[in-house]
Amino acid sequence: MSDIELLLCHADDQRPVLEEGLPLESAADEAQPGGEDLVHDFADFSDDPNDLSLQRWSVIAPEGPAGDALLAFIEPLIRKREQDQGAPVVPYRVPAGMDADAAIRWSKGVYHDESVALEDLPRYLLVLGDLDEVSLELQQAMASEALVGRLVSRSAAGYAAYVDKLLSSERAPPVEAQARALFFTAQDGTAATSIGHRALVAPSVQRCRDTQRRGGFKASDIEEIGYEGADAARSALLAQIERPEPSVLFTMSHGLGAPRRGWSSADEQRAVQGAMSLGCGVRIAAEDLGDGPFLPGGIWFFLACYGGGTPAASAYHHWLASLRDAGGFGGRVDGVLAGLPRPGDRPFIAALPQAALANPRGPLAVMAHIDLAWTYSFQDMGPDGKDRASRFEGVFSSLVKGARAGNSYNELLRYLGNANHELAAMYNQEARAEMAGKPLAPDKGRAKRRANLWMLREDLAGYVLLGDPAARLAIHRDRGAARAAPAPAEVHARL
Repeated sequence: MSDIELLLCHADDQRPVLEEGLPLESAADEAQPGGEDLVHDFADFSDDPNDLSLQRWSVIAPEGPAGDALLAFIEPLIRKREQDQGAPVVPYRVPAGMDADAAIRWSKGVYHDESVALEDLPRYLLVLGDLDEVSLELQQAMASEALVGRLVSRSAAGYAAYVDKLLSSERAPPVEAQARALFFTAQDGTAATSIGHRALVAPSVQRCRDTQRRGGFKASDIEEIGYEGADAARSALLAQIERPEPSVLFTMSHGLGAPRRGWSSADEQRAVQGAMSLGCGVRIAAEDLGDGPFLPGGIWFFLACYGGGTPAASAYHHWLASLRDAGGFGGRVDGVLAGLPRPGDRPFIAALPQAALANPRGPLAVMAHIDLAWTYSFQDMGPDGKDRASRFEGVFSSLVKGARAGNSYNELLRYLGNANHELAAMYNQEARAEMAGKPLAPDKGRAKRRANLWMLREDLAGYVLLGDPAARLAIHRDRGAARAAPAPAEVHARL
């Protein structure tokens, strides 16, 4: 286990952009993340994390008329959340283009305003608008403080359809006692998807079944969707996700990246990049969804390069550029670099999850990857050299229990916090040795461990939650453990 594989293929021939993996050791000299990146602790809830009357909910919208319109689009959801928490929803308004430093300052100065009582601090935050309206950097910074999702649509009708779908799901009495758990791999014969199936999907199915036998995985069915051939893959997947039962779906595939000739236009890129490749020219893109059933009322974990969107700048650009400049990789990284965002490119949430969320018979939330997605969040190429399917099991388990999507998403982000702290400890040890005049001697094992942590950190940081973080599957939950929402007096958001 020495190579890092990439879940990205060309949009025209659907061949992998990176035909051969890259060695882990090539990331050993990556720069230390900024100090602020390393010190954040992830949300720790002393009370029931799914209880909005305790955790509170709010929205982050762009400043100006665009933000006013977005807030108006989701007005019914805001009113419903006020009822859920028994308190007004007070939206936050932010400028566009906030970088990481500005996001951290905003968190400290606005979100953690000392005049706000701790019990009124919203732990669930719904970001409205695309990445050029509210930056990815702010969403990532706040994900270490709260449970954050983002809602994006290309039209007012898309926002309205999502809100109607979510509120209908919450208001209707649950029909199903338990949810289904579905797993799918686009087994196209490439190294990346083969490793993904062996190291993540197959072990996840087995772990969930083992836990279910012990009474701990509360699903009505755990199924790995099987098939033979790319055409059959599409049919088999759609046949399962068109069913009406609430379901958690995990898919692993290549995401579509730039064709070998390059994108013909920015519009083509925004429509296609990050779509699901099933191999042999077969794909599932936004244009294929329409308003037919596509995981109705479910939650989709979509693992593929750019499946969630494309950032303003890739976290991996400097590393890949240094590999290209150093030579020795036979041009392997050139195709990857050619498809990365360029200075001035507009960042965006991918069209496929947007279409799924806007579909009245689509999912309530999507977890997906922004930027390049490697076979790293579920592998450990450090000293232990183990596959780590367990990093994802908590997400699946909490979702089928009826946890809110933001709380389940946080199960994965806990490992990002662990990587941050371990990296900080390594760099602090090196800094102390330098200050003492006794710098640490070069150590291949230490260098590999640092590379392992850097890759793990960057890969995990690329996951985002799309949709309301308070969304949850419409299944029966333990009534004995549920708290009744307070009966609020008439409340109004200060919009």
